[in-house]
Amino acid sequence: MLKVLICDDSAFMRKIYSDTIEKDPDLEVAATAYNGQDALRKLKKIDVDLLMLDVEMPKLNGLETLEIVKDKYPKIPVIMVSALDNRETVIKALELGAFDFIPKPSGSISLNIDSIKEELLLKLKAAADSNDTFKAKKVKKRVIKNSSSFPIVAVGASSGGPRALNTLFEDIAENSSAAFVIVQHMPAGFTETLAERLNNISGLKIKEAEEGDTLKPGHGLLAPGDFHLEIDAQGRVKLNKKDRRHGVRPCVDYMMQSLAEHFDGDRLLGVILTGMGHDGAEGMSAIVNKGGYGIIESKETALVYGMPSSAVKAGAYHEIKRIDEIGKRITEIVEG
Repeated sequence: MLKVLICDDSAFMRKIYSDTIEKDPDLEVAATAYNGQDALRKLKKIDVDLLMLDVEMPKLNGLETLEIVKDKYPKIPVIMVSALDNRETVIKALELGAFDFIPKPSGSISLNIDSIKEELLLKLKAAADSNDTFKAKKVKKRVIKNSSSFPIVAVGASSGGPRALNTLFEDIAENSSAAFVIVQHMPAGFTETLAERLNNISGLKIKEAEEGDTLKPGHGLLAPGDFHLEIDAQGRVKLNKKDRRHGVRPCVDYMMQSLAEHFDGDRLLGVILTGMGHDGAEGMSAIVNKGGYGIIESKETALVYGMPSSAVKAGAYHEIKRIDEIGKRITEIVEG
């Protein structure tokens, strides 16, 4: 039984979350807290496996509380709860080490809580599993083939992804000869903020993708929340709202499979970073089977090893690397 501490300044929301969690046989509410100070007091007294943390609270808000929790209780995964207008704060929380976040219900609470109930339970359980060990097989390194056309790097991530993407793109030089396409599982609105932050720390020009955008060396395109992103034979972005795949939209598999369909394998490099679920394994398989190259984040640094593990089990990779090594390795490969 996984014990959850719920921290929210609204008594009504504490009750809503508690009722949802208590209906799951694998979860129980260990305690509730009305602000960050109260949560820290209770963490001293009781053992918990998971912490749900509201962003906006009096006296000690969610971000301030998160920093203290990550320092004093680094093994307790934290799920942030945020209204959709707190995008910068949510991205900052993910960079500080929050496992993931869920949007805070608004308007008609009963309708909204039903819409996020499954997501809440799924993320709580994935967070609890995030410390499980996984041994990856060792493989020989090889370098991607030279190509007369610019390389295309396809990156997929989910839970823990914003922090991992920061680390990766900090190591990509502004004169990179590769074009980057990125899918991060994230709701609409948040991807624009994430793209801006990646643009500020990277040598690349990174933006949220729009219909008709074209792949260019030294540029990165991030799939917008709630849209699948595919690339056509001319290297142009095609956005759509096809059914969710693996329960997500945008989906890494759609993006990678479209690249494998339209481009020579020696131009393609697929990368799977931290994330829960199985998205990306089929896409990486398509890239590798086409003759492309595959890199997967190691269990050592991945916050969640679901997506990387699935790609490993599919044999869709050539190297497994720590996140702090992947950016440099991409540069070595694409620059020859």
